[in-house]
Amino acid sequence: MKKLPIEVEGSAKQPLGMPAERFLRDYWQKRPLLIRKAFPGFVSPITPEDLAGLACEEAALSRIVVHHRRGDRWELRYGPFEEAMFPAMPHRDWTLLVQDVDKWDMDVRALLEDFRFLPAWRVDDIMISFAAPGGSVGAHVDQYDVFLLQAHGHRRWQIDSRPGAPRDFRPDVELKLLREFEPDHDWVLAPGDMLYLPPDVPHHGVAEDACLTISVGMRAPSRAELLADLAEHLAAGLADEDRYADPDLAPPADPFEIDAAALARVRAALAGLASPDEAVLADWFGRFITRYRSAGEILPPRRPPTFDKVLDSLDRGGQLLRHPQARQAWTRVGRRARLFANGLGFDMGVASARRLAAAGALDAAAVATLDREARLALASLVARGHYVLRQPSRRR
Repeated sequence: MKKLPIEVEGSAKQPLGMPAERFLRDYWQKRPLLIRKAFPGFVSPITPEDLAGLACEEAALSRIVVHHRRGDRWELRYGPFEEAMFPAMPHRDWTLLVQDVDKWDMDVRALLEDFRFLPAWRVDDIMISFAAPGGSVGAHVDQYDVFLLQAHGHRRWQIDSRPGAPRDFRPDVELKLLREFEPDHDWVLAPGDMLYLPPDVPHHGVAEDACLTISVGMRAPSRAELLADLAEHLAAGLADEDRYADPDLAPPADPFEIDAAALARVRAALAGLASPDEAVLADWFGRFITRYRSAGEILPPRRPPTFDKVLDSLDRGGQLLRHPQARQAWTRVGRRARLFANGLGFDMGVASARRLAAAGALDAAAVATLDREARLALASLVARGHYVLRQPSRRR
């Protein structure tokens, strides 16, 4: 069997260095891949100063990791940070990380268009890190797929791709850092280079100079998280009077024993819950996977516009812009569809669900193509703050 390359060269037409189908077949969740020039001539959509400013925002999710080389100590700080703090930071050995930058910056969000070879609901967020020379977060593993795109400066990435690589953590640091790390690949990435890592691959990145790295991370809920949420969803639909019952009860040999007959009744009581039908499973998962995992729900406006006012504004050239924290997906239900939006569900036609899920902006022509149920759903989402009305520009 021919050995697959771990390093390829990309192009403007093929950022993965190969067709998406081949990447998904040979590399996705299977093996790492370094793509040189995945984005030729790449220019970062954000500056280190912009990232530092964002880390000062109350609602932003930010951290600073400082490595004290003397004693090999690691320090973790949580934002928001004071703006005056950054000029006083040392010249080496620290990293600023900001999650969900795609929710704050439209130019960063636009990068996701290059990852549409994956299901959109599978993408979690874009995290961006700035690292001073020598800056790092230590050798670690992630439990999700990640694409590491070098945006500015240079970062050295080392990975251990061996199946039996050690994965024990150090007990003396707050971060989950590996106790042992012996790389078998070592690269320096320049702007436009991209490293793909499947889950559970030990890796270590160190800034060669002041640099920015864009991390496109996938959402990968644990089985425990899935089971807990599914159980809560199913329990919410059960009547209080639907309880454990034993009309076939016989006098027990030992009144304190939970016997086989009792366990059989428990199993019967749970029948159907352990394996819900396709419609129930689809409804639960659509709601679950579109909930925004890092913050609370989108706050509705104090005075949401009426839908008639929205339609009038659209007719005059306005637009509905989807809130950056809004997540949408859809699934087929027979010949119809169900649209999911941040845990909510709406029934409508397939064409309407597909159009709403894909569109970050809606004008009058797009809304006119929606069926009645989709327009009612859109009105509800506008009232909940999932869409913001941009008024038409005034002519002079």
